[in-house]
This record gives sequence, structure tokens and C-alpha cells, in this order.
Amino acid sequence: MYRGRSVAIVIPAYNEEGFVGDVIETVPDYADRVYVVDDCSTDGTWEEIRRHARRVNESASIAVTDGGVQTDRRVVPIQHEENRGVGGAIKTGYERARKDEIEITAVMGGDGQMDPGILDRLLDPIVEDRADYVKGNRLLDAEDREEMPTFRLIGNGILSVLTKIASGYWKLGDPQNGYTAISLDALEAAPIEDMYEYYGYCNDLMVKLNAYELRVADVRVPSRYDDEESHISYREYIPKVSGMLLSNFLWRLRVKYLARDFNPLVFLYALGAAGSLAGIVRSLRNVAPVGDDESRSSGLPIVLLGALSLVLAMIFDMRANEDLEERDFE
Repeated sequence: MYRGRSVAIVIPAYNEEGFVGDVIETVPDYADRVYVVDDCSTDGTWEEIRRHARRVNESASIAVTDGGVQTDRRVVPIQHEENRGVGGAIKTGYERARKDEIEITAVMGGDGQMDPGILDRLLDPIVEDRADYVKGNRLLDAEDREEMPTFRLIGNGILSVLTKIASGYWKLGDPQNGYTAISLDALEAAPIEDMYEYYGYCNDLMVKLNAYELRVADVRVPSRYDDEESHISYREYIPKVSGMLLSNFLWRLRVKYLARDFNPLVFLYALGAAGSLAGIVRSLRNVAPVGDDESRSSGLPIVLLGALSLVLAMIFDMRANEDLEERDFE
């Protein structure tokens, strides 16, 4: 228990032999349940998970409830029969935590990048009822940004902007950060079962949280890059996740501003997109040597009108969501 709340930790692992065991051994003592999900690894990850889980469970001095039966199985190993992606592994852990009615569920990577000593930073805003979902942000401090490899910093910046637009959480950054905590209420309110299973799961989840009016907070966490290898290919990751975010953005507008309530900013977004596209097409036609000069007209006014509509829509979107986001600099 942490400050009177039951806590679970989900540890997704894919080919993390040599790392995941240390993560299991170093989870904070206040964690009531640890779901370690092996996503069909091809190395010795599953054996390492079971070995360390057995050792931790044998030494556990607490008892937790599993389906009404008292058990000392603090660490719960789970193995996927097929590889589903890190989002799929986290989804499995979330669903187990929701079934077990754990009040707060955190996520810690199986690669050892996330410092267990600062997990309380993510739990406090939920315990204090300031947020329903808390995520780490490695970009709030200049020293932390310098620790991040350049290619990751650039990719992170691109996806941060796209995620702000898609999710409606305009003040928050570093959406790829997987060090998170979520309340049971949020797990029950948001459609977790539909969560994206590729690496963009965290971006996807933020869109779903916003559509259901759930509060999200950023807290500062330092960067940690040791001997682990990233499984992300940014050449594939950025285009794939960008397409997902576009689809999610349109879904959020429909669910939040049309189906569940009405807000005219949807029409501003539509006008802005249509105007910008029409203006660009007209400008391109003017470049091509088709027709006489008198029949040509500039597409610049239409582009400007479209851009203005988009800016206004974003401003209204920011104001509609300003009470749902918080940045904690401590």
C-alpha cells in the first residue's frame, strides 16, 4: 500500500534477459502486486522472470487478495502466446489490475530505464486527487534533455507536437515516456481494451483519456540510458504512429465535441483543413503552365483563411481542456 492506496506495477518485457530480473528485484516494497508480462520473448526472458518472481514471492511478507483467496504471490508472471507489442503487454497488465481492483497501477519498463526510487512522484498526484493519469516527462529540465540522444530528441519533438494536437493535452510533453501511473477510475472509464498495441500505445491512451474528460499530469523524471537496446525503429515508428494519431484526432473530435457534447470548434477544424487544402491545390495549379494568366488566381487568401481557422480551433481546444492537464515541476 502507498498512502492508503493499493498499488500494482505492470512490467512489460520483450527480450529483456539480463535486465528484467533486476527490475523485479528493485520494485518498491509498497507495491502490492507486480504483473510481469513476457511478450513472447525469444531469449531467456521468461525463465528469468519466473526465477526472480519465485525468489521475491518466497520472501514476501505481505498477503494480497486474488479472487477472494489469500495468497502471497506478490509477483505474477504472465506470458503471451504470441508477440503483441509493448502496448499489448501493458494492456494485459491493465486488465488484470482492473479485474483485481487495484487502486493505482504504474508501468515500469523491463529494460531498467525507469528509476523505481522516484515512482512516488507519479503516485502522489493520483493519491491527492489532482490527476487520473500521471506520466513522466524527461524534457522539463535542460540537463535531462541533454542526456537524450539527438535522434530521440528530434523524434520526440515531432511526436510531441502531433500528440498535443491529437489528444488535446496541449501543455504536456514527452508523450513517448512510458513511466506512468493510472487510477482504477480511469482504467474503468477509458476504453483500455481498444488500446493501441504498438509502441504508440502511450500516445493513443492520452487521446482516449481526453475524450473521457480524465485529468493528466506531467512530472519530471530524469533520462536513463545504460546498456539496453531500444526496440524502436524511428523510420517505421514516426509514420505509423502519425497515421494513428490522425485517426485518433478525428475520433476524439467526434466523440468529445459531437457525440457526447457539442462544440463548434469541430467546424473550425473542418473549415481550416478544407481551406488550407483548397488553397494549396490552387497555388500548385498556378505553378503549372495551364491556361492563360487571366484565368489564374492566387490561392494565398484561401490558405490564410484556412490557417486562421485552424489556429482558432486550436485555441478553443486548449481552453476546453485546460482544467484536464497539469505540469508538476518538482
